[in-house]
Amino acid sequence: MEDGFSSYNSLYDTSSLLQFCNDDSASAASSMEVTDRIASLEQRVQLQEDEIQLLKSALADVVRRLNISEEQYALLNRKGPTKARPLVQTLPLRPTVSNGTVLPKKPCGSLPSPSGTRKEITPPPSKSSGKRTSSTERVPSGGRRDSSGDSKSNRNRTGSTSSSSSSKKNSDSKPKDPIFSAGKRRVTHCKEEGYVKMFLRGRPVTMHMPKDEVESYSLEAKGELPAKKLKLEWVYGYRGRDCRSNLYLLPTGETVYFIASVVVLYNVEEQLQRHYTGHNDDVKCLAVHPDRITIATGQVAGTSKDGKQLPPHVRVWDSVTLNTLHVLGMGFFDRAVTCIAFSKSNGGCNLCAVDDSNDHVLSVWDWQKEEKLADVKCSNEAVFAADFHPTETNNIVTCGKSHLYFWTLEGNSFIKKQGLFEKQEKPKFVLCVTFSENGDTITGDSSGNILVWGKGTSRITYAVQAAHEGGIFALCILRDGTLVSGGGKDRKLISWNGNFQKISEIEVPEQFGPVRTVAEGRGDALLIGTTRNFVLQGSLSGDFCPITQGHTDELWGLAAHPLKAHFLTCGHDKHIMLWDTTTHQPIWNKIIEDPAQSADFHPLGSVVAIGTLAGRWFVLDTETKDLVTVHTDGNEQLSVMRYSPDGNSLAIGSHDNYIYIYGVSENGRKYSRIGKCSGHSSFITHLDWSSNSQYLMSNSGDYEILYWIPSTCKQVVSVDSTRDIEWTTYTCTLGFHVFGVWPEGSDGTDINAVCRSHGKTILCTGDDFGKVHLFTYPCSQFRAPSHAYGGHSSHVTNVKFLHDDRHLISTGGKDMSVMQWRII
Repeated sequence: MEDGFSSYNSLYDTSSLLQFCNDDSASAASSMEVTDRIASLEQRVQLQEDEIQLLKSALADVVRRLNISEEQYALLNRKGPTKARPLVQTLPLRPTVSNGTVLPKKPCGSLPSPSGTRKEITPPPSKSSGKRTSSTERVPSGGRRDSSGDSKSNRNRTGSTSSSSSSKKNSDSKPKDPIFSAGKRRVTHCKEEGYVKMFLRGRPVTMHMPKDEVESYSLEAKGELPAKKLKLEWVYGYRGRDCRSNLYLLPTGETVYFIASVVVLYNVEEQLQRHYTGHNDDVKCLAVHPDRITIATGQVAGTSKDGKQLPPHVRVWDSVTLNTLHVLGMGFFDRAVTCIAFSKSNGGCNLCAVDDSNDHVLSVWDWQKEEKLADVKCSNEAVFAADFHPTETNNIVTCGKSHLYFWTLEGNSFIKKQGLFEKQEKPKFVLCVTFSENGDTITGDSSGNILVWGKGTSRITYAVQAAHEGGIFALCILRDGTLVSGGGKDRKLISWNGNFQKISEIEVPEQFGPVRTVAEGRGDALLIGTTRNFVLQGSLSGDFCPITQGHTDELWGLAAHPLKAHFLTCGHDKHIMLWDTTTHQPIWNKIIEDPAQSADFHPLGSVVAIGTLAGRWFVLDTETKDLVTVHTDGNEQLSVMRYSPDGNSLAIGSHDNYIYIYGVSENGRKYSRIGKCSGHSSFITHLDWSSNSQYLMSNSGDYEILYWIPSTCKQVVSVDSTRDIEWTTYTCTLGFHVFGVWPEGSDGTDINAVCRSHGKTILCTGDDFGKVHLFTYPCSQFRAPSHAYGGHSSHVTNVKFLHDDRHLISTGGKDMSVMQWRII
């Protein structure tokens, strides 16, 4: 046991910490400036944090080694009386394979530099979508730059402290190995032991290299960009759950809508998609210019990779060339742009927009000059729609929670008139607005009423009471003057003539969900967007056909079929969907009882295993989607399901820190539990099998890399036994062959998924910044270069190569999108 602590003691010399603690230069009696004293105190705190981190690591090592010794002792007792052995002899020999908590004998390198920011040791188990600006006041762009600049200067100051501290230690250490410092991360190379070590949140992650690379490996070598690139080929999904008026038909025959940060232009007849990818975060609204070619889209605020704010703004672009024409409102809008519309009577010269600030500011822009003409506080409540009057250039109507306002723009100021409901009961929400041919304003509200407001007035001239049961989410005037209303609760589409007499009524099938938006298609066809993220094509006579569909809740599970161009997705919406990458349509969709988190196909492709958030896992027949079997292991999230290459075993990684091992027979239809692997001190994040199905590699939430013999559920503690193992897949985010994917300054949770191509030449990652990266494999050089691709707005939760390496699939978490990339 003393040997274990001595290794930590030799690695981490506390002399510099004692020097700081005994130094009174930061006290009130010191002659130093206040800022210098603060900087000195920050240095002390950071050094103390590193001391605590390593002490905790040492303690975790001691506890695990004691557990191993107790298991061995119990095993010996079961075998019968044997000659007593000292406790220390029963402990595993060093160095062991577990990364962060068992350290090598020889000190090779130097101290980890103090981390740039103070964070908990164990990362959060799941991602949050809290990457949006949440300020309560509009902040000018200069103010935001100043704010980010302050935080950057703080990081730089801490970083300089780290480098000075580490340089002092380097001069004292004997072997001078290559060291790269990266703020929160530090990488060292020990050639004698044949490993690379990096620190994530202060924890050491030791990764041993294959024997044949020990002599030739150099940490200073530069990685190369991959020869292959990605091209976005198809986007699955539609954002109808919480967005309105985001579905239109263009003269080109393309249907335009958005999901994540991509605007999709989908030609249904030719089965082709084009994509506008100018946005860097969630698109929230869309408007088509009267010329039917120019399009405006507004987005939310985001956060860049280095923590800087990405301000919300409006982009005006050409739907033919997909070129960005103008960018409006950088530094003006707050939180998000939620409503936009082009003017109609003056050739579409103006554009109005409403942001998501507390005051929901309404602004009007000359978009061609990129000049703001006027702005006004619209409402303290949510605003759902804003639109220009079709004949009065300076008139705008806005509606939302508890309000309907008629605005007149005079010069650079607005005159507001509030809609007077008078004898009509005021609804809780005015949900949508459109205009009749004679210039009357028509609104639909949460009470199910259609109200007509006389042109130029703020008074009701006609009312259709209880037109729908529940709220009216959409209104659309067709070319022939017919009004179509779409209901939420009743899911009905009702057509009305010029006198607001009902012409026809049809109900949208329940599985598609409530109507969110209605747009006119070709001929008598209608396009309907629903709150369950379907885009339907149909008519008032019925026969609705989904042309686009997707998930409706956070999406994590992704598996690629081992033999066909199919992939499977599963999410927290409890939906399991098998997709065909050729037709871009689901082959089948099944709803299970629990939110789904993970999935994997049996090597024969006959069945697929689904892990859930509740500890249950299901096996489904791939052809019929029938349930084959269901089991329960614990009551926590099952983060990863992984079949062995020979198909005879299934490993399940759980948030209860265990890996459950099952024997598999009858081509994946029969399962018998072998046991569970116990040794991780945090939740399991990733698993990979060896090519011979004899070994298992695992990663956990506290950055451990452990190795197992699944047939006995025993941990492998010998480095020589594991360093040359060939892995059939590489999805673990920590390991010698992939550590180069970690970006500078990473906190250890930024990369959610890694996947190596079947040809073992390229490596793909999905990160918290909505990016898909493509690296050369192996990726074992610090700061390896990559090709980066946007499209997702939320964290990218999973990536998978298809069986022939021709395509890559990526999934977004909160954005619920699935993207298909062609490898070129």
